[in-house]
Amino acid sequence: MTGVEGRAFFVTGGASGIGLAVARLALQRGAKVCVVDRDGDALMRAAQALGSDAQAVACDVADAARVNEAVALAAARLGRLDAVVNAAGVDHLTPLDRIADEDWARTLAVNLTGPMLVCRAAVPHLRRAGGGTIVNVASAAGLVPLPGRSAYCATKAGVIMFGKALAMELAADGIRVNAVCPGAVDTPLLRTSYEDADDASAALEAIRQRYALRRVARPEELAEAVLYLSSPASSYVTGTAHAVDGGRSFH
Repeated sequence: MTGVEGRAFFVTGGASGIGLAVARLALQRGAKVCVVDRDGDALMRAAQALGSDAQAVACDVADAARVNEAVALAAARLGRLDAVVNAAGVDHLTPLDRIADEDWARTLAVNLTGPMLVCRAAVPHLRRAGGGTIVNVASAAGLVPLPGRSAYCATKAGVIMFGKALAMELAADGIRVNAVCPGAVDTPLLRTSYEDADDASAALEAIRQRYALRRVARPEELAEAVLYLSSPASSYVTGTAHAVDGGRSFH
């Protein structure tokens, strides 16, 4: 028994990285999964890789109407919703004096408003299921500031506090809300931060040196944390922000 058998998962950012790893692990452990992503081509490839047991819905989490449709469609296809995982995210490595208004707005729309829209649409379904779980993928950058990433840090700190407030609000409904705070994870989002450097290997090594464990995480390591927080094994855990960051937040 793994604790998630038969549970219905709604996973945003499910076409790659942490979201895809969560979907894959949940399916391996007997859950039902609907993955959501705005990149239709990547979503199709992910759905093919996950197999016929996975559902897939194209959706930009910053689009309220589309989020409502995607959540309703997922609940209909899966028969219910038990677990929500907000893993969609964007990043902009830009100093404050150079960040464009549209980049700031888009970062907030995806990283902070997106989880709110998904939760707002999903909570009625979780209530009908008799309770459930929400896991927001935040970041160590929501705990420890990073220069040149003010938009990203602000949204990740915001989603941590959003989850804490929601945990208080939904506790009586049997809905637990938590966050995982990864450091550097080997995902497409991380690779964009160093592959264009003059010396990509040196840039990656500089990232590794920020961590006590001197390496970046595998997406599967974050997926394990997410599934723990989505299972009865964490039944007395809510309103928390779990640092799964190789020691970044204290190193």
